[in-house]
Amino acid sequence: MMKRPNVITRNIPAVLFLSILLTSAGSVFSTGSIVRTSDASEKDIPVCGDAFIDSSIGDASTLIPILASDSASHSVASLIYNGLVKYDRDLKMVGDLAESWDILNGGLVIRFHLRRNVRWHDGHPFTARDVVFTYKTMCDPKTPTAYADPFLQIKDAQAPDDFTFQVTYTKPFAPALESWGLSILPKHLLEGKDIVKSPLSRHPIGTGPYIFKSWESGAKIILIANPDYFEGRPYINEYMYRVIPDSATLFLELKSGTIDRMGLTPLQYQRQTATSYFFNSFKKYRYPSFSYTYLGYNLKNPLFRDKRVRQAISYAINKQELIDVVLMGLGQIATGPYKPGTWVYNPDVNRYPYNPQKARELLSQAGWQDHDGDGIIDRDGKPFEFTILTNIGNTQRAKCAEIIQYRLTQIGIKIKIRIIEWASFINQFINQRRFEAVILGWTIPQDPDLYDIWHSSKTKPEELNFISYRNAQVDDLLEKARHTFNQEERRHCYFKIQEIMAEDQPYTFLFVPEALPIIHNRFNGIEPAPLGIDYNFIKWYVPKHLQKYVP
Repeated sequence: MMKRPNVITRNIPAVLFLSILLTSAGSVFSTGSIVRTSDASEKDIPVCGDAFIDSSIGDASTLIPILASDSASHSVASLIYNGLVKYDRDLKMVGDLAESWDILNGGLVIRFHLRRNVRWHDGHPFTARDVVFTYKTMCDPKTPTAYADPFLQIKDAQAPDDFTFQVTYTKPFAPALESWGLSILPKHLLEGKDIVKSPLSRHPIGTGPYIFKSWESGAKIILIANPDYFEGRPYINEYMYRVIPDSATLFLELKSGTIDRMGLTPLQYQRQTATSYFFNSFKKYRYPSFSYTYLGYNLKNPLFRDKRVRQAISYAINKQELIDVVLMGLGQIATGPYKPGTWVYNPDVNRYPYNPQKARELLSQAGWQDHDGDGIIDRDGKPFEFTILTNIGNTQRAKCAEIIQYRLTQIGIKIKIRIIEWASFINQFINQRRFEAVILGWTIPQDPDLYDIWHSSKTKPEELNFISYRNAQVDDLLEKARHTFNQEERRHCYFKIQEIMAEDQPYTFLFVPEALPIIHNRFNGIEPAPLGIDYNFIKWYVPKHLQKYVP
């Protein structure tokens, strides 16, 4: 998935955290310092009212979260549903639908104690039977979900009573607790029915802080505050998710006041919002994103089967140039699938500094030379040419593609660029494996388990290893790392995985960008934290005298 800086994310488990970036523009999951350009008034008392007009370049695909692999769907659904657990502002696991839990039998058993008096949006009571049903749905081979694997590790799941849910694992499973951030589904509405055909995909019913109201495809989704939400009624009456599939148009809408938030491009952040109007009307935020952008290869394509070719392409791309030109310096070079500075990041892997001569040497070793003198290298009479795909609306990816095209032309590789509407891009090309190379991004989860993206068993249609990467040693290390609770053992496994990937170059890892959201300054209660800014959205409010949208 791709990136999108302005997603509201409350209860997304690790594996969904991974997939959420196959979408559009940026991410709000992050740690590190956050810079804010203006301060909300401290004297205003929180009150209910107003509406929040969010924006994105991509529409949702479904509002049943376990069926979705795009960030648009998950960002909206996260306001409608709850998991058993979630991350708090400081990246600590806390209860959501579960008030508490017990870790038993050396971590093999988790016993959740659920909240009482929680109701689905249709008034039906929430119980442990809903959790058991969700578990069984995840494990059902008829459920087309990319996120089943953590639940296939479970030996037994049961509900001793309406407010106790207990799971037993076959062996230690490090992401176990985090996986229960999964959105819980309503048994009374889905049991005995085909989930793929359920009307809940377009008219969801959850337990969350906002209730679904309407969905106009390609235009907007509207949610309204849940007056009976167990954590308290959200202050903001209405949440509108507007679909505007172009960053420049988004910016014009922001400037005219018809949307309240967007993820800025570096140019917009550095220059176009450096005016008194924006300073007085908006708050800007900047912090390192838990995400990375990459050039990924279809490893079933004969062009990319030789790792020397992939290594050559990595040497031919000037990653610092991408950061300087595309990000205007607001990012850092990526060397693998983890964020620099985190406990799991290996700083000592093989790097690929810009070196076109080294690229030519590797290509020559792999049999690619300009035999006919036309400026394009060839092998067995076939020129080295391929198409890079990316999605409409993400100007950063389009610019990256153009710069990469230029650099690869210099070593004799002919590149075409094709930019495709998001839904078609995912459904017709990524899921169907109809691509040669893509520029996309992944969000990086709090737990470092990368099984669903990199394990060789996860290459089926709609699963996340869509480049078809296969490495038996990486498979073994992924399995070993997720089945121990010892952090040093896990670190050792993930360090080795990064070393292998640096050698294999299944992706050319490009950069880790900074998140650059901007929000209208009438909204108070925003408290930047290691998790980002959206974790406490239900506490955001607009003082009465500043409210813009009044019923």
